[in-house]
Amino acid sequence: MRTGKIERNTTETKIFVEVNLDGTGTYDVSTGIGFLDHMVEQFSRHSLIDVTMKIDGDLHVDQHHTTEDSALALGQALAQAMGDMAGIGRYGTAYSPMDETLARVALDISGRPYLVWKAGFSQEKLGEWDTELIEHWFHSVSQTAGITLHVELIYGSNNHHICEAIYKGFARAMRAGVELDPRKGDAIPSTKGQLGG
Repeated sequence: MRTGKIERNTTETKIFVEVNLDGTGTYDVSTGIGFLDHMVEQFSRHSLIDVTMKIDGDLHVDQHHTTEDSALALGQALAQAMGDMAGIGRYGTAYSPMDETLARVALDISGRPYLVWKAGFSQEKLGEWDTELIEHWFHSVSQTAGITLHVELIYGSNNHHICEAIYKGFARAMRAGVELDPRKGDAIPSTKGQLGG
């Protein structure tokens, strides 16, 4: 099985994250931020990547450190689980509808982290989570997972639906990207023989 595990303890957060790329979408998530929990659970369920995430963060300060570190650790765990990325699909694209909302997420597991973000929110919070932190979450996970990530809200008005459609689109695109293609065997999905750089 392709698994990754990250444990980080700083003065800002204590984090444990474990993933299984070949799972069934089971999750055990507790970040202290309810809406963030809900989104990571959606990512797990719809990517079929098992995710355990436990965070004890300095929420008495604000939500920035917990949000950022959850994404950094998840990205690190995903990168660890992918290893040299031999045999993976590498690319993934998903259109994700939710009622009046449609989002599109495209990614390349290239080893070259980059985020293009074309989405926004009309309110400052979803539950208790600051919506300005959502883009930062995706930037952080793209950096440590080593993925080029394009996120676009095509249309939508309900902020909950917008956020959830984006996370589900990310999940489905990641599923396609990490899926092993038996035709590739142990080949690295690049003509230069390696990913990154």
